Amino acid sequence: MSTDEKVAKDLVETLRDGEKGFAEAADKLRGNEHPEWAGTMERLSKQRETFAREIVEMGHDYGDEVNESGSAGAAVHRGWLSLKDALTGDDASGVLGAAVSGEDHTVKEYEKALDHDDLSEGFRTLVSRQHQAVVAARDEVKALRDAG
Repeated sequence: MSTDEKVAKDLVETLRDGEKGFAEAADKLRGNEHPEWAGTMERLSKQRETFAREIVEMGHDYGDEVNESGSAGAAVHRGWLSLKDALTGDDASGVLGAAVSGEDHTVKEYEKALDHDDLSEGFRTLVSRQHQAVVAARDEVKALRDAG
């Protein structure tokens, strides 16, 4: 398995978990005092879906099969998000705090991917672009959490 394929599989898993996590966060935030926050979570969920699709399509172009389901580690995070919500009700700060935690994990996964010296040039360019957007999304979610 090439480094591109391994890294792509890991990122697709992380992105799918983020897509689901943001969708769950949007559901929890609907009807709170800041309904626009649910819209932000929905937008970020769709962004993660798009990013995963881009990586899968590039993998297919390279002859790799990188279409995987979510990782066990992130499933634990989703489970923690559900537990946190059960303990705090639909408390926006709890939901946003869990989303920030998930985003911190996603940023680390992208940074780990970019640490590989042997990524192909095209894949590195895609991962770098997505990394910038993921960092911006994390900062956006942190700002929402801090404003709440």
